[in-house]
Amino acid sequence: MTGNVWEWCWDWDGSYSAGETTDPTGPASGVNRTSRGGSWYSFTDYSTVSRRYSVPPSTRFNYLGFRVVRSAK
Repeated sequence: MTGNVWEWCWDWDGSYSAGETTDPTGPASGVNRTSRGGSWYSFTDYSTVSRRYSVPPSTRFNYLGFRVVRSAK
């Protein structure tokens, strides 16, 4: 589900480690968080889950949000 809003991610922004990884995460700390997925405000090319964008945690836009997920325990 992409294209509604850029989604905040838990990952800090930065380079991924070299090599193939199934579920890559960014560095352990940083200045900016990663957002993904594009939004209604973006060009079509940006509306993919692989598209990453670096955003300061204090940023607020009407096209930047998060997805609520419930985990069964």
